[in-house]
Amino acid sequence: MSSKYQIFVSSTYIDLKEQRDLVIKAVLEMGHIPVGMEMFSAADEEQWSIIKRQIDQSDYYIVILANRYGSVTEEGISYTEMEYDYALSKGIPAMGFVLDQESAWPSQHSETSPEKISSLQNFKAKVKQKHVSFWKNTDDLYGRCSIALMKAFTAYPREGWIRASQYTDHKLSAELARLSSENAELREKLEDLDSEEKEKHSQETRENMRILNQNMRMIHIWYADADAFEEKEDVSLASIFLCLAPEMLIEKSIDDMSRFAAQLLCGLEPDDFRYEFPVPSNSVKSWMADLSTLGLVKPSGKKKPVSDKNEYWTLTEKGKEMLTIARRRALKKVLDKETESENS
Repeated sequence: MSSKYQIFVSSTYIDLKEQRDLVIKAVLEMGHIPVGMEMFSAADEEQWSIIKRQIDQSDYYIVILANRYGSVTEEGISYTEMEYDYALSKGIPAMGFVLDQESAWPSQHSETSPEKISSLQNFKAKVKQKHVSFWKNTDDLYGRCSIALMKAFTAYPREGWIRASQYTDHKLSAELARLSSENAELREKLEDLDSEEKEKHSQETRENMRILNQNMRMIHIWYADADAFEEKEDVSLASIFLCLAPEMLIEKSIDDMSRFAAQLLCGLEPDDFRYEFPVPSNSVKSWMADLSTLGLVKPSGKKKPVSDKNEYWTLTEKGKEMLTIARRRALKKVLDKETESENS
């Protein structure tokens, strides 16, 4: 599966505009996604929040340094260094490209303040502690950047971005076919548990089954090229639980559950709806709250990378028991059919 990496490119602005543009070109020519800090106003605290989110979503980070330290915050740290420190704090592979000290450089693009010169030298020393290359001119920087990125892709593989169709083809197609077949029977068995099974399970479990079947939820879908969510299906919480429970035996994110609901509960194809949250995230969270109230699901306690902002849920023991009842009913139904066939 072919991934496209998002690469954040940082530098001081005016003095390195040409060099930064060439690095962005190199990233594009490699088929990846550059993100440039020039898109934002770094002096604006709200824009700094946007920059941090962009860094959070990036797979790799590049910083280009010459002879300017750049604009500084009230604390005296440059915005370029602040971005670099934030990227490292998030565990994002960072590559530094520092101008060779023997290379010619325009005097108007060099610091004259002793304080800023000192800060720049300290910043360069920090960058040199990680992966760093020294460039002599713009063409040299272009080549070194391309080589460093290829090495980083191999040494530090990242998740990257993929097309929704690729994700579906490779990750979900086989599983969706299996789940679709299972869920048709699981929904049926939960609704008509016979008296023998009811006697074997607690009053609480039977009551939870009744509650799930009687509570209906309208599913809204954001169709491809639509401008807003639209009503699609009115389904029971039982159907929702049986659609999502097999995946939550380990854990599942709100984002993934939104796509599963669009496909399995509404019978849609991936091209029919937008990729990110085709079903509103607040609807999925509301389902989880309802199922949690019945003691069937809980937030996952597994550790995740700091950059992973998804919310994950998993089944409780009660939830597993509920799913076991449904699966046992499906298996027994197959056995009953075979016995009936043998006797006919």
